[in-house]
Amino acid sequence: MTERIKTIDEFAKHVDYSLLESLNCDPQATQNGNDHNPRQVFSGHYVPVTPTPLTSPKYIAHSETLFAELGLDDSLATSKAFTQLFSGDMSAVPAPMKPFGWATGYALSIYGTEYTQQCPFGTGNGYGDGRAVSIVEGVFNGKRWEMQLKGAGRTPYCRGADGRAVLRSSVREFLVQEHMHALGIPTSRSLSLFMSESNTVDRPWYREGSHSYEPEVMVENITAISTRVAPSFLRVGQIELFARRARCDEHEHARDELKAIVMHLIEREYAKEIDTTAPLEEQVVRLAELFRDRLTNLVSQWVRVGYCQGNFNSDNCAAGGVTLDYGPFGFCEFFEADYQPWTGGGRHFSFLNQPIAAQKNFDMFCRSLMTLLEENSEQLSQLNAINDGFSGVMERAMERMWAAKLGLEAYDHDLLIKLLQLMLRTGVDYNMFFRELSSIPEDMAGLTKSFYYPPKAEVMTEWDAWLQTWRERIEKDAEAQVDAANAIAATAENMRQANPKFTWREWLIVPAYKAAEKGDFTQIHELQNILTAPYDEQTEEVENKYYQLRPLEFFSAGGVAHYSCSS
Repeated sequence: MTERIKTIDEFAKHVDYSLLESLNCDPQATQNGNDHNPRQVFSGHYVPVTPTPLTSPKYIAHSETLFAELGLDDSLATSKAFTQLFSGDMSAVPAPMKPFGWATGYALSIYGTEYTQQCPFGTGNGYGDGRAVSIVEGVFNGKRWEMQLKGAGRTPYCRGADGRAVLRSSVREFLVQEHMHALGIPTSRSLSLFMSESNTVDRPWYREGSHSYEPEVMVENITAISTRVAPSFLRVGQIELFARRARCDEHEHARDELKAIVMHLIEREYAKEIDTTAPLEEQVVRLAELFRDRLTNLVSQWVRVGYCQGNFNSDNCAAGGVTLDYGPFGFCEFFEADYQPWTGGGRHFSFLNQPIAAQKNFDMFCRSLMTLLEENSEQLSQLNAINDGFSGVMERAMERMWAAKLGLEAYDHDLLIKLLQLMLRTGVDYNMFFRELSSIPEDMAGLTKSFYYPPKAEVMTEWDAWLQTWRERIEKDAEAQVDAANAIAATAENMRQANPKFTWREWLIVPAYKAAEKGDFTQIHELQNILTAPYDEQTEEVENKYYQLRPLEFFSAGGVAHYSCSS
């Protein structure tokens, strides 16, 4: 077994800056990364930026799981050099590391509509990584990773903001990325979490015990930096930005820059599946096909575990097909088809509308790629066909997911629709219901634990009928197996692997970040352990605390049932 990395000097030997070496730097950028004021970036794929370090950084946590995957020793996480680097101070990094990071620009489309209004210049040239700075790209344990600080101060894309992240949002993102990974959902990962013992910023938030929909007061918040890790942070919005510039011939290198970013995406995310020696037009078509498969699978898996992205714009849609940008996300507890945790999100980004939101982003992706195929009618036709086929591929991914959740050999539309109608009429906890169903109960007594209030007698009769029909399907599928009894037991186990027991419950996260504000990280560490083993049965003490219906007082509580994007 290879010895784990214990020092920053050893860590530095693994850096490999493919993005900086193969893509274009903004020609107006400084070379030392001293570029912290908002401005228009007209060309180039990235801007060198030095992160702004936290003052008096304090270690909160790191992911032991990810450290092991990267070949890092846990002792590195609390070392002085690691703390310095991953709290934003790059002044002492050893060679061959660069003493600056980089930020990237991207375009914004919301539900398939291009926007420039959010850009302070009204042009779209000021939109990008406003408080995210990548500081490392390298190969660790044979796999390429990029490491990005979230909340590391201003970049040219900060749009006048301070570039900081508050402890609340940093704790949430740090915990949820590793939770999603443990759930089996493709995602960016969490490396480390540091807070400042002296830096604060003001953000609008909710009064204690508030049930307001929007924040009411400005609150002083401790700042923090979380480090997120992914094979790349390339987004649909980035491809979109360079395609817009190419379509409009905004500068003489616009088309070349679009071609370069697409080739870089293929190299970073799809090189094992795409023949990079083939003509570019063929690679582009294959890229669209592969991304479609990844994106449809991703969104179906979101629905499987009750996850709602909240703000699924094109700039929050990773072109590698992973979950990215955990801002106003949430997990559906009380089941609502239009569940939306973010006060600014609307129904178009709500829970069961996510497949359609994904289709809108995929359409923008394909429209961007079309710019490279304008003179190749055959490949353009193939790309259009792939785009047109998205809804069918998405539908099949959802059907496979629902069949797995219900333990069925094949999807049953009528059975699912009746179930969802009953869940809506009854008031059911989404994840708890499916976990209880995984025991294949003989009667409804095994499921009512997941009900927020007792259903009326006539509704209960419909539940009994549904359960009986479902059990008959389970038994019929089992009869086709050699050992029917063992087949049912295997079905129950498969259902437990599709239906997690311990999932994100915001009302249990809030106490953890509030305690962290006072220097107590115990609950964060406890949540790390529980949320990274979501399918396991755990102790009775853990179950009594973390496998519970949401208390009524939190149903409309600001900052718990819903929240703004103030982070």
